Amino acid sequence: MLKRLFDFVSSLIGLVLLSPVFLVIAIWIKIDSEGPVFYRQPRVGKDGRDFSIFKFRSMRRGADKGRLITVGGRDARVTGAGYYIRKYKFDELPQLINVLTGDMSLVGPRPEVRKYVNLYNERQMKVLSVKPGITDLASIKYRNENELLEHADDPEKMYTEIIMPDKLEYNLRYIDKQSFLYDIKLILLTFREVLKR
Repeated sequence: MLKRLFDFVSSLIGLVLLSPVFLVIAIWIKIDSEGPVFYRQPRVGKDGRDFSIFKFRSMRRGADKGRLITVGGRDARVTGAGYYIRKYKFDELPQLINVLTGDMSLVGPRPEVRKYVNLYNERQMKVLSVKPGITDLASIKYRNENELLEHADDPEKMYTEIIMPDKLEYNLRYIDKQSFLYDIKLILLTFREVLKR
């Protein structure tokens, strides 16, 4: 109950305070390339229920018809504005809407697309027992994920066989030790990593 109250109040305050930032980014996206400001993608949430995640669009229209993972800091599908929006994690800000509506939490396992959730084993499926989040320990540890994939011979294989299983281990550890204070700690660690960029 405390977690949901904190999520609701924090996301509402965040959306109000960040509204000027949202406006600037929206104008930047529209000037830079054709297409909508927001990008919505189906993700798997708590109890395996699908929901639409909100992001600022950082890729060219139709770019998601190909591979799902982004490779490298200069993926050809990423727009000029999108490169910086992704680098400083501004693309994730609209997920405050998902937190406000209750589909997500500020802290929790990052939600995956159905394609990758279908690869989870029985133990890994436990990550679907909690709400997905905007940030988690795995996201902090793998803040340079795109760069790692850029140097892989087979990015898809590296993600599904090495990175994703390791991230799920971090998520399972989070579920075992989750608490309100631990969530605050992860939020502060996330801010620190973003500012370091």
